[in-house]
Amino acid sequence: MHQARKTTKRWLLAGGAVAAAAAFTVAALPSANASAPADRGHRAQPVTVQVLSPERRDNTGAEGKGWFVDLELVFHDKATHKTGFTAPQLTGPAAHASTAPFPGLFSPGQDEAVPGLVVLDSTVNSQTPFSGPGTNLANLFNLTGVTDRTSHETRISDTWIVGNPIAGTDKDTVLTVAVVDDLNHDGVYNDAPNVVPDANHDGVVNAADLQRLGIASNVVQVPFHINGAAVA
Repeated sequence: MHQARKTTKRWLLAGGAVAAAAAFTVAALPSANASAPADRGHRAQPVTVQVLSPERRDNTGAEGKGWFVDLELVFHDKATHKTGFTAPQLTGPAAHASTAPFPGLFSPGQDEAVPGLVVLDSTVNSQTPFSGPGTNLANLFNLTGVTDRTSHETRISDTWIVGNPIAGTDKDTVLTVAVVDDLNHDGVYNDAPNVVPDANHDGVVNAADLQRLGIASNVVQVPFHINGAAVA
């Protein structure tokens, strides 16, 4: 219930811009395990990823759309500018992209607000502008901001309402989320690719490929079902 309330609260804060994302169509885009809790005392990586929604085995959305991806990223011992975070954003398709008060781009690929983040879904299609399951979906997130800053960590919240059945309808799928390592060694987590390659050539793009790419966080994988039924 607590996680559901957090997701709902962020949706309400986004107001019309996020709600309008439910009407998003592919043509409107520019060409182009359960989450582990953040442990303040013990950690193996410099970044902790938590997926608040969907949860494992959820039956989400209606007609393949209207479901949420709600994340919290905890950057341990990192000043905010080293997280890669550039600015808050409130964005969406068409007229909602890059508009005040918190402009942000809206397309598949690396997110300019959180450029180290990778979000994959195993059943994303290959219809332009997508490139199949390796497509980084991070730049489709609608609402991004800093939820906590201390001398020990920076917490960033990131939410997306999926407005089009880009990952299928009435289908089992897997969400995979991680923060990519500082690959160019500039001291900032800003190296997520637009498309994650099938590095081990096994025909799928998943956590194993992210490990080969290089990551600074845990990898969260959430199996769930995308509901195909209409709202009753």
